[in-house]
Order: sequence, then structure tokens, then C-alpha cells
Amino acid sequence: MCINLPEKVDYILKKLQKQGFEAYAVGGCVRDALLGREPEDWDITTSARPEQVKEIFRRTIDTGIQHGTVTVMMEKEGFEVTTYRIDGEYDDSRHPKSVQFTGDLIEDLKRRDFTINAMAYNKEEGLVDVFDGAKDLRNGMLRCVGSPIERFSEDALRMLRAVRFAGQLDFVIEEETKQAIIKLSSGLGKISAERIRVELDKLLCSRKPEHLLTASELGITSIVLPEFDRMLATQQNHPHHQYNVGVHTLKAIEYVHEQKEELMFGKRTLSLLSWTALLHDIGKPDTRTVDEEGIDHFYLHVPKSREMAKNILKRLRWDNHTIDTVCRLVQYHDVCFSKKKGKMRHLMNGIGVEFMPYLFIIMKADILAQSMYMREEKLQNLQQAQRMYEEIQSAGDPVSLKMLDINGIDLQEAGFPKGKLLGEILNGLLECVMEKPELNQRETLLALAKDGWGERKEK
Repeated sequence: MCINLPEKVDYILKKLQKQGFEAYAVGGCVRDALLGREPEDWDITTSARPEQVKEIFRRTIDTGIQHGTVTVMMEKEGFEVTTYRIDGEYDDSRHPKSVQFTGDLIEDLKRRDFTINAMAYNKEEGLVDVFDGAKDLRNGMLRCVGSPIERFSEDALRMLRAVRFAGQLDFVIEEETKQAIIKLSSGLGKISAERIRVELDKLLCSRKPEHLLTASELGITSIVLPEFDRMLATQQNHPHHQYNVGVHTLKAIEYVHEQKEELMFGKRTLSLLSWTALLHDIGKPDTRTVDEEGIDHFYLHVPKSREMAKNILKRLRWDNHTIDTVCRLVQYHDVCFSKKKGKMRHLMNGIGVEFMPYLFIIMKADILAQSMYMREEKLQNLQQAQRMYEEIQSAGDPVSLKMLDINGIDLQEAGFPKGKLLGEILNGLLECVMEKPELNQRETLLALAKDGWGERKEK
């Protein structure tokens, strides 16, 4: 079995081998190469000790030298080179208290999480696969190396990684591995929010984000995202819906992904929109009411969803930009579009012009994740709104203060005093021109300011 190693990786391996050491590409890069995917990183494992690696290569960085890892710099590209090791006891469900270097590759592979990540390769010896990782790749099976109980007891994050890999690769988790997750899932409570966030993000952006349902079935979300379990338990007996809130959410994420293929947006946008789809109805369990006919209603679920989305994203240590963007989209995802351009300009001003394309993606995904009831009418209304938005954009109609043909300096030169009044006037003028864009002329705006606020100018 032959893998096409990058030139720089092959150079590092051969240089280590020339010095009498063993060296292999290892882990996820080997897995991805066997699957015909382009690996994001190439990791290298070797019998050389860290200090020996540093002697062999001119430019290195001590990125994790206490665990045997040295980054070798090749031009501006870094490659992690790690000494074969045996991990000591784990006392925090994440990190070993100590590591012991070894000269045995097989001992190093034994400590890895899943068989598909426990393969090594170099050109001279080919594939080293003592745990049948290649067979599991062919069978679409995710299985722990050795005892699942031991692997998950060592590092609880591996349980969430199992579901994430299932989503990314569209694999099935082997039964013994699943049972171990069910037994040990509470251990995820010891893992940092940042680590949980990274794995959840990769799952939501994966080929099969619906494996979040698998995470629920295995008891994982009850620890890391209990709000999702509540959504799964919340029915939507209403003509506009055919799924419970949780499944509706997963369908919405799926339809966001479908639009990615059409609109060609990148990873960062996919992440923002996937999280928005996940959280857009997160407040429904808390706002559900049932009328006398047995129909479910979720009045005021939007502000509740926005509030909960903000709390969840903060809990997971997301950056402020992500929190602001997702919460904005959650806040506006249920907006009713008017056929009047003035109303659309006000909406663009409220949410921010740059967020409008995202809003259309979310709203389309939300509609497709509902029932067939009035679906075509909803989609047509959305298309009309999008065309109106594009017409406003094309015409350059003013929808923000920076698009006004006047500013605070102009008002001061016209005799208005510096202070809060200037902001009040500019916002008032913006209201006027959003209704009538033709008024956005400097002299016209100055005249409107004098007519509307002239008396206050003299005070």
C-alpha cells in the first residue's frame, strides 16, 4: 500500500533514518491519505529523543518537548516530530501525569485513540497497521485501540471525538466502543469548554452533522449541550412543522450545508451558519404552550433563543464576533418581510447589511426544515425579499449613517452645537432617506435638519 508523501515530510523521515533512527508519518495524516483526502497536517513519530531531533535539524521549536514533541521548520512550514512514548497515568481525564520514551513503535501506537488513527507509514517499510485500522477504514467502522474503557478513561474527550469522526467520515461507531461511551460520558464534565467547543464545531461542520443525534443517544450532549436534549424532547404539533424541535434543528443544519455547495462559502461562514441553525430555536422548550385544540405555540421564542444562544456561546468560550453574529441571526431569523422597500431598508439597517446574505441562507434552511405546508409560498416570499435587497444594494440606497450625504461636521458648520443633538439629527435624517432615498442630497438634508431641529439649534 503506497502513500504519496509530501517532499518535505519524506526529507524529514530520510534525514532521521540516515542518523540511525526509525521515523514514520503517523496518525490522522496516514488515515486521510488512505481515504484519498488531503491531510491538513503531517505528523511524524520517531525513535529519536527530542534533543537528538534538535541536533539533526537546524531550525526547531520546543512546542511540547515535555511530551516528546519538537516542531521542525522547513522553510516557513512546521512539522511536529514526536518521540515514541508510553503515557503514564491520567489524573484529569485528559492529560497523562508523565510520559516514558520508548524505542518501540508498537508501544507508541498502542496509546492512540482509534485504530484508524494508529497507523504509521514510511516508504521503506510501507504501512504499519497492527490494529487493523485499514480494515476499519474499508468497513467504515470507528473502533478504539485495545479496551474502549481504558482509552476513554485516559482521555474523556475521545468520546466526543468518536462522534466527530463519525460525522466527518460518515462512519459507524463499533458497539463495544458505543457502550463504553454510554458508561463513561459523564467524564466529559472534566474537559475544558474550549476543547468541547472545537469538537462540537468540527461535528457541526462535518459531512454528517446529524451525528449530533448520536451524541445525544450516547449521553454526550446531556453533559456538553443539555439544551439539545430538551429540544429533542419538545414536540411541534403545528401545521408548519413535521419534526420535534431537535430534529428540525438538525434538518436546518443539513440545509445550510446544501447551500454551501451552491454558494461556495468557506469554513468560517459554514461554522457561523451551522451554529445559528443549531441555536435558532433553542428557546422553544421554554416557551411552548398548547391551545384548546392541541396545537403547540412558541410565542416569544425568538428573544428567548437569542438569550440562550448568547449564554451557550459564552459558556463554550466563543469569540465576541461569533457570539454577535450568531445572536443577530437568531434574533432576525423569524422576521416577516414587507413588500415595501422602505421596510427592507430599515431591516438592513437593523441587522447590518453585511449579515443579510447570511440571514437569507438561515431562513431558507429553516423553511426547508419545516413541513410542506405553505413551503412554496414561503420560499417565493423569501426570493422576492432577496431580490428587493439586491435591488437596494445595486441602487446604493442609504441604509446606514455612513451612507448619508452629510455628517456631524456639516451640521456643526451649519450652526448646530456639538453633542447628543448631532446624533439625534443624523438618525432622524437616516429615517427620512430610508423611506425616500432621493432625499439623500447634502443641501436637502441640511434644509431638513434646519426645518426639523432649527429651534433646538438656537438653544
